[in-house]
Amino acid sequence: MDQINQTNLTDKKLVEWSSNKVSLETELSETLYNTMKDFVLSNPTWDQYKLINSALATFLVQNGCTDNSVSEIYLNQLFTPSKSF
Repeated sequence: MDQINQTNLTDKKLVEWSSNKVSLETELSETLYNTMKDFVLSNPTWDQYKLINSALATFLVQNGCTDNSVSEIYLNQLFTPSKSF
């Protein structure tokens, strides 16, 4: 019974954590901005937020991040169908 309660608590924490969002403001080069805009316009399953999340997760995983949540974002984007750019 204790294990079930612990599992429910863990699931609840995961849902609460995954719903947390942070706003990020940054400057991009015009080339990056235009390329991002063109990609999003030609791939209806993507938006600017998904693209930035995917890019950050990819960078972090490729540079040694071992956080499971970041790895999940990275793996999910690998299997998201999108047209070649």
